[in-house]
Amino acid sequence: MRLTRYTDYAMRVLLYVGARPDRLCSISEISRAYGISQNHLMKVVHDLGKTGYLASARGRFGGIKLGRPAEDISVGAVVRHTEDGFDLVDCGSCIIAPACGLTGALAEALTAFLTVLDRYTLADLLTKRSDLLSLFSVDRASSPPATSPCQQP
Repeated sequence: MRLTRYTDYAMRVLLYVGARPDRLCSISEISRAYGISQNHLMKVVHDLGKTGYLASARGRFGGIKLGRPAEDISVGAVVRHTEDGFDLVDCGSCIIAPACGLTGALAEALTAFLTVLDRYTLADLLTKRSDLLSLFSVDRASSPPATSPCQQP
């Protein structure tokens, strides 16, 4: 199972903002912290705001913060929201689909994957908040381009 970059960015935004519950964060600040495109983040933040995961304040001293407590943000729900679909293979156009056992096995695997993610909240992912904050304070100018913390080389 591979999640899209959109889901990756959504989780990064929620982690960044969730690690700073006492203040508003800007998209440019998050973009710099991760070394990723501000334009991509604007789309993600807008979407997360429409669904209530984020709340925003406009103006010079505006920014974003969590729209609900971290304990109420299910990782599984965020993944379901940000992913377009979960078809692991295109069984609909396959001639052996009616007799193939792979369709059922993949459906079971996907259910198990989402069930595990449903057991976690954003608060669970923020248990090492001070470690996260110290990692964000690393000088981005001297660091290599950011890759997803979830991607394997």
